[in-house]
Amino acid sequence: MCLLLCFLCVLLLYLFNEWSKTLRVNPSAFSSSRNVTILLWHHPFKTHVNLKGDVCWNLYRIPHCRLVDQRSMFSSADVVVFHNWELIYNSQKLPTDRPRPRGQRWAWMSFESPAHNGNLSQFANIFNMTISYRRDADITVPYGELLPKEDKKLLGEDNLQKKTSLVCWVVSNYRPHYKRSQVYTELNAIIPVKVYGRWKKTPLSSSALLPTISRCYFYLAFENSLFKDYITEKLWRNAYRGGAVPVVLGAPLNDYKAVAPPHSFIHVDEFASVRGMAKYLQELAEDKKRYAEYLAWKKHWKVKMGTDWRERLCKICPQFNSLPQHKVYSDLQAWDSAENTSA
Repeated sequence: MCLLLCFLCVLLLYLFNEWSKTLRVNPSAFSSSRNVTILLWHHPFKTHVNLKGDVCWNLYRIPHCRLVDQRSMFSSADVVVFHNWELIYNSQKLPTDRPRPRGQRWAWMSFESPAHNGNLSQFANIFNMTISYRRDADITVPYGELLPKEDKKLLGEDNLQKKTSLVCWVVSNYRPHYKRSQVYTELNAIIPVKVYGRWKKTPLSSSALLPTISRCYFYLAFENSLFKDYITEKLWRNAYRGGAVPVVLGAPLNDYKAVAPPHSFIHVDEFASVRGMAKYLQELAEDKKRYAEYLAWKKHWKVKMGTDWRERLCKICPQFNSLPQHKVYSDLQAWDSAENTSA
């Protein structure tokens, strides 16, 4: 009997030890149904986001995801999210003076291009997670994405007849040394480009933006920075939702191909010269059948904009358990400014 009891004790100790190892290696083994608590350390751009209630489930049907902004909950948070703009411009500081709870992950969040993210070398070996528009971020949140469309209605001939401008562009932050400014100047010397925005003192209200663009055959969806995956609302909202065919400049061609509908945009890099592109745009506008082919994707897809900060935070939860447990960005600056590596 004593031997049997000893054997049972040893067996129980062994099983307990193996179970403990499992939890240490894979904490998600016991947490798949528990809430993941996401602490937003500071609200982006000083714009308060309402986190009351079960936001992730009520708005996006994402379960077991709790968003909070009370810093008193630091010790119980699974993820603490820091928006880069506030850190760079010193309106907020990292809580490095506090002991970080074991297993807690710190997330760096930015939707700016590397040109506007500042000096990130100060954040070496601090962050465990990135939240960005980049496709290789831990949590990828693009400016826009495609969703299947229930109504299979195409842009009709009547809509095409309402177009009055060949090319239009909405720009407020004009800098002569930007590549987009140089391409515009050369293009405008060949074909007329109708320009709106603060630069030309013709600003458009939010309600007038898309109706104005809809009257253009082509829209210059030119980014102010040329970086990997940096494809903003200039494509998704202005061009696609506005109903104009986008002429794009920004990320490499293959980055656009990875996220945009096939044969739905024209990339500046596809042409040997701006003059060659201008000729192509003129010919395309005159051929209604060929032009309509650039809008055919609208029959099957619609654009969803990713502008709600709460949705960006909620997207952490479905991926939380599958992300590496002990990942650390030893050189965040190098990751942010990495050259384009897409095929």
